[in-house]
Amino acid sequence: MSSQISAGGSEQAVFFPFLFLHAHPIHRTLPGGLLGCNCLKLSRTRNRCEAFPFISLLHFAFFFFTAGGYLFLTRHLAQRKTRSCCVAPPQDLQITDPGLLGSLDIEWKPPPNIQTSNGCTVKYKCEYRNAGDREWKVIFTRKLKLRVGFDLSRTAEVKVQTLLKGWCTNDVEVQSEWLYATFRVPLQGKLESEVQNFHCIYHDWEYLKCTWQPGLLAPRGVNYGLYYWYEGLEHTVQCDHYIQDHGVNMGCMLQNLSQAEYKDLSICVNGSVAATLLRPLYATLRLHNLAKPSPPQQLVVSMSAAEELRVVWSPPGGQTPPQCLEYEVQLAEEQGEAKAAWASVSTQVETAFTISRANRSRVSCVRVRGRTNNFCADEGFWSEWTQECFSVSRKEVKQLFILIPVILGLSSSLLIFTLIGQCKKKSPAGKPSHTLVGC
Repeated sequence: MSSQISAGGSEQAVFFPFLFLHAHPIHRTLPGGLLGCNCLKLSRTRNRCEAFPFISLLHFAFFFFTAGGYLFLTRHLAQRKTRSCCVAPPQDLQITDPGLLGSLDIEWKPPPNIQTSNGCTVKYKCEYRNAGDREWKVIFTRKLKLRVGFDLSRTAEVKVQTLLKGWCTNDVEVQSEWLYATFRVPLQGKLESEVQNFHCIYHDWEYLKCTWQPGLLAPRGVNYGLYYWYEGLEHTVQCDHYIQDHGVNMGCMLQNLSQAEYKDLSICVNGSVAATLLRPLYATLRLHNLAKPSPPQQLVVSMSAAEELRVVWSPPGGQTPPQCLEYEVQLAEEQGEAKAAWASVSTQVETAFTISRANRSRVSCVRVRGRTNNFCADEGFWSEWTQECFSVSRKEVKQLFILIPVILGLSSSLLIFTLIGQCKKKSPAGKPSHTLVGC
């Protein structure tokens, strides 16, 4: 290692091939032993160490390793950015109608030059909705084809993106840009010719009842038909049990739909009449969200040993799963001559409810209804009410009923003795009276 020493001045400079540092005079006065090294003597006349200070060596080491770490990190991030900066979206997104009343096929191809080796996983995120809906429905899949339900009376909107994760992305999920597509079925007839007030209820998880009204522009003599399809059927099926009004189909009852539960049930109600085109109605239903159970059974109100009212009932009949039910309990309180007002006191999954002793004297009726809970459905219909009215005497009334016979008995005895005393006073001396009344 070569070095150069500058002559003269209060400060000396030490030169290294890669570094320029200054040795401050205070450093030159430190003994060599304190510095822990055999110093390079800059003056033969002084027994002092005037070499490069030890603390400057520490500074140099610190900056050296810091700079090296910075260069290593920069290179690592650059390599990482090179490997995971982007991923291409899928290709050739297509939406086709297989003729299944709204169940459309969504298909795409993988992005070009996708890295699937070395433990990298490729997935796709598909979002879909009908035009006008606020929220997108989401599906994550590794497949390249899906079949989902739409309302064909509105435009179907679909978007797909690529998700890449694994060694090639340093185990960070990378998302591509979205690929969009839309689909619209050519609709016949005027909108006002479509059936209106279409409504369906899945009764007791046993049968589906759908009803509708003719469209505003539907001519007389129109013949309506309901068709349905769900995954598992080979083709669409027509309703075989219509509800009629004056010979016109105004509803349909579908049974044996257990295989369609928790699936998309696609429905179309179409009408036909001579020389007139009518707008068909399309709907995609979820049976569990349309369930309406029967009212709860065997509602019984009894008094417990603690003088509390115990209300117990049984789940409704039918095929409704008992674990899928929740119940609402309402109580009616006495309002004098006014009609009793109902107040909701509980929504629960248990089939029993207790009315405390402090409140039972004011309760005159209790009623219970049920519906599908949020563990089995997103929504549902409440059943009809099961009601039971009863009479609970207040403590003061009971005490009054006990005192009334006692008071009447004492009054009667007092009246009899008074009459006897008056009769004795009116009778002549020495002639006893033989009559107690009317003397």
